[in-house]
Amino acid sequence: MLVATVGYEVASELGMASALAEEAELSFGSLEPLVCLMQETPVNRLLPALAEQLRSGTDLRRLVAAAALANARTFGGEDYVGFHTMMALAPALHMANELPTELRPLPVFKVLYRNTNRIQERGGRKEEVLHLVKPSLISKDRSCGEILREAVRTKNVILAEQTLTALAQRSPDDAFNDVLFAVQDNTEVHRVVLPYRAWDLLGLIGKEQADTLLRQSVRYCVKAESWNRTATWDEPRTLLPKLLDAHKLLGRSPGERKVDDTWVEQMSQTIFRSTPQQAAEAAAAALAEGIAPADVGEAMTLAANQLVLRDMGRTARDEVPGKPLGSVHGDSIGVHACDSANAWRNIARVSNSRNCFASLILGAYQVAMDRTARGGDFLNWQPLPIARHLAEIKATDSEGLLREADEAIRGNLQAKAGAVIQRYGELNFSPRSMFDLLLRYAISEDGALHAEKFYRTVSEEFLAARAAFRWRHVVALARVTASEFGRPAAGIAEARALLNV
Repeated sequence: MLVATVGYEVASELGMASALAEEAELSFGSLEPLVCLMQETPVNRLLPALAEQLRSGTDLRRLVAAAALANARTFGGEDYVGFHTMMALAPALHMANELPTELRPLPVFKVLYRNTNRIQERGGRKEEVLHLVKPSLISKDRSCGEILREAVRTKNVILAEQTLTALAQRSPDDAFNDVLFAVQDNTEVHRVVLPYRAWDLLGLIGKEQADTLLRQSVRYCVKAESWNRTATWDEPRTLLPKLLDAHKLLGRSPGERKVDDTWVEQMSQTIFRSTPQQAAEAAAAALAEGIAPADVGEAMTLAANQLVLRDMGRTARDEVPGKPLGSVHGDSIGVHACDSANAWRNIARVSNSRNCFASLILGAYQVAMDRTARGGDFLNWQPLPIARHLAEIKATDSEGLLREADEAIRGNLQAKAGAVIQRYGELNFSPRSMFDLLLRYAISEDGALHAEKFYRTVSEEFLAARAAFRWRHVVALARVTASEFGRPAAGIAEARALLNV
């Protein structure tokens, strides 16, 4: 009655907006029955239900789309396992497309099982986070990105979501670029990867759901404002505008100047060995010189790759169930750094000029920050593979090397697995055959929430990298695969039995 009397805007100012939102259900049209199936089906009956969907003609893309919307509506980017599962959905579908027809459902079923299991653990539909949001009026006098960022900084989740909804209705691409203003306030890994993986999902769901998927990033950023913050945590808020201004990057288009392999190698070492501030400065200077963003991005991802190749593994202090002493899978420094660098590079590729520059500057900053912030002597630790393991490799043919790699992975021999991959690449054997081997374990193993995402990160970087560098990424994947082997994913055995594969 009060809303009818004073109107929605005044009611919002009176603090009633959250109650109003809870009364308005978010629904997804023709996908709604599938979305509800993902939320409401007990997990012990989920895989048979999914197999029946396939038999009735529902394709994997539609199942993944429904799962993404179920995840967003349930968690809103505020549950650790939940948002990791959302970030694994598009990679799982990409993995499916690399498989023979009869095996394609496996990686998707694996992640959908995890998705529904977590939804059920968190209370299902009755605990949904996202509800309908009424769009706010957009000021014509201020940058929409700045408005959205201010709402996040003041922890005004209602205004932030209303602003995003209005932006998405006007232009999903603009909404994505404006969300990045808030994302760029910090370089924490999940804050960075979440919007890129959401944007990747829109390619199969449709950009009309941009507000639903990007609201997860908005709510994540709002929640992060309540965390214990330090001067280091807040540094990107002042460093980024300073560098954009100092190098006169605002209002410019990215350059197209190509550089050689030597420049990329040297730049990657600069980023890897510098302080975070120096790495950001180096990236900004290169962009100001007109260096193509793809080349700066490649240097950044190669620097991140060094954190996997050099990592000494989990210490006794970091050991937890599923992530034993010496392991590097899951949320390790290197895996997180590579996933972040991959996200920054892809954001730079699909965003506007301002965000292209910002993403590569902050991406370089983050790699250097990851090297320095988590401890360890990365500058002096030697990258894999080492000479001893290379000398121990006996096979010189493709099949023999694939067998050696498989044996190393199954024996949890991280360094040997990397050495075999290195030798395989040096001999110019088929990348597809080696990726098929690694893909098998990215599907079968749990991977501590990161198996699908990291496999996709490496696949993308391999395709984007120069011939001189691309096998470094596969060496990193082999190491992580050997680290994670021996902990099968929940639901994968049942999925194989149902699909008879």
